[in-house]
This record gives sequence, structure tokens and C-alpha cells, in this order.
Amino acid sequence: MATRQMDISESKSRPDWNELLEQVTIRTPDDIRKAACFLHDIARSKGFRVALCADIASGRPMIDAAGNSLNSDIFGWVKHSERWWEDGQYALHSPVPRACRYESEPFWCDKSGFHSAIPNEFLDDIDPSSYFAKMKGPYSKLIIVPVHLPFGQVSANSFPVIGPYKGDFALAYAKYGNLLGAMTRRLISGYVSVSRTSSYIASDCRLSRREAECIRWASIGKTDEEIGEIISVCRSTVRYHISRAAEKLQAVNRTQTVFKATQLGYLGNSH
Repeated sequence: MATRQMDISESKSRPDWNELLEQVTIRTPDDIRKAACFLHDIARSKGFRVALCADIASGRPMIDAAGNSLNSDIFGWVKHSERWWEDGQYALHSPVPRACRYESEPFWCDKSGFHSAIPNEFLDDIDPSSYFAKMKGPYSKLIIVPVHLPFGQVSANSFPVIGPYKGDFALAYAKYGNLLGAMTRRLISGYVSVSRTSSYIASDCRLSRREAECIRWASIGKTDEEIGEIISVCRSTVRYHISRAAEKLQAVNRTQTVFKATQLGYLGNSH
């Protein structure tokens, strides 16, 4: 069923969140362009440009069903200096995608650093000066929306304010951060879902408690013998549990078993 295209003026006063999110919901590849255009229009109405990156580990640009680049064709990043997605080292050397690895909620950035609603010491340690030194044009402040997706995929998206900004940008972040964050997360999650071409991990992978426990210890470098001593089983039993986990995860070796188990959240973030 076709959805009614909301007029941007409707969102200026009291936005209907369900309707806004529906406009950026992607269910098929044919929805991609409409969703991107709507996000672009909303952002422009609030004084921002849009820059999207679905996967900071991939060099593939985000495209619509016809193969057109969203960032150049819709969001207007056409100058050679602006086409960051063509830089194979961007995710490694730019502070913006680096910051998105350490934060899951929208935050904002200027030359003085990264600023989040809840203090984040990891963001405090990242210097954004190199990012602004390379930026061309009057983009001195931006709202950043990280999206953490299944299988460890990280999406980094930014909304640079258009033109010089005078005043306390923290107020603009407080006013628009949640709006841009919710719409971006909905668009990116839909885009990734319809763009996925292969199954990397079995869809119904269930590790037993003992299998997850053995992999957790293996992930911090424990040998089979050491794991056996810790959980009070013999070394061959540890090998059996790790081997069974590898089969379920469709992993080819111990390293990939740990990696895939981490992607699925079996190991947590601490040991």
C-alpha cells in the first residue's frame, strides 16, 4: 500500500513520529531513493546537510535501486574533495567513523572535540582537528548519528550544519539530535536489510551455555588445557565444545569461531 508523502511543513511544529519514520522506512530497494530524499528534505528544513555511510568497513557507496549514489545524487556531495567514500583509508584515519565505534547515541562535534549527552571518555580521547582541517566549505559543526547493526557492522552518518553557526550548538543538538537519530537509524537498518546479498551466519544459530563459555575463554587467549582447568572439564571436552560451536557458526577455524560468536553477542564486552 502506498504511503502518503508528508509535506515538510507538517514536521515543523509537532511531528508525528510514526509518520516521519514511515517515510524513511525501506522495505524494498525501490524505497531507497524516496527515503533518502525525505531525510534530505527534513535535514535541509532544519539547516543541515546529510552524509550517510552504511558500513565504515566497506568501500561500497550507498546506492538506490538504479545504482545512483545517494551521497552525490541526492545529498549533493559532488566535489572530488567531498567524495570520502572513494577513500579506502577513510574509516581508518578519519576521527568521525572512529568515534562512531565508541558511541551508539547521536552526538555532536566541532573543532574543540566530540560532545555527547552522556559523558563518554572514549570520545574525549579522539581529536577531530584533522577532520575539520580537510573539510572544504563552512561546515564547522555537525551532528553525528552512529548506527550499530547486526554482525558487528557500524554505520557512521553526519549532519553538517549549513553555513556559519552562531550561538550554542548544544541547543541545536538537543532540539534535532533525537529526530535525526531516529530517522537515520530507521533508514540505515532498512537499507542494510534489503541490500544484504548473502547469509554470512546461519540464521538459527544457538550455542549452548558450555560452548559459549569455552569460546569466551578462548577469545582472551586461553588454551584448551587452561579452559579445561577453569571450567573443570578435560581438554578433549573443551575441543569438542569449540568444534561444535564452529560447525553451528559455519566457521573454518578457531579465530573465525570467536569472531562470529562476538558478532552475534555471545561473548559480551568484558571477561
